Amino acid sequence: MFSHLDARNQPVMVDVGDKAVTRRTAHAVAVVTLPGELAALLRDGEIATKKGPLFQTAILAGVMGAKRTSDLIPLCHPLPLHDCRIEIVPDASGGEVTVHCRVKTEARTGVEMEALTGASVAALTLYDMAKAVSHGIVIREIRLLEKTGGKRDYRAEEK
Repeated sequence: MFSHLDARNQPVMVDVGDKAVTRRTAHAVAVVTLPGELAALLRDGEIATKKGPLFQTAILAGVMGAKRTSDLIPLCHPLPLHDCRIEIVPDASGGEVTVHCRVKTEARTGVEMEALTGASVAALTLYDMAKAVSHGIVIREIRLLEKTGGKRDYRAEEK
């Protein structure tokens, strides 16, 4: 049964008014594959573009995306984020980067969507800023790794 449908099968925002306010955290990732010509531009953990530093700009965009999640996802509750951290980790070969988004709040509902949105927006910003070099960038494997708080915690199984 989907929680966002009422008895008449119509979409509704879930009523969280009776839930306790608890500390909530979530950690999501997005994996971005970089084509060779783009990976070759990676220097000291960053890629410089005409638009500016690729990773630093994506980090800012990811935080902004996480903060605006309820504006983007229908029926998603607006949450005050106490912390949002985006980290972009290139692999040793430079062929892909992993975007990590970690968020925290104290609320009546979880912050999984904020973490997933932050990782997604950061990955999309990587694409936008680097498409002048190559349109062969692939965004894949956007997923929740962990969430705490609420009814139950979750941790994804290791791959």
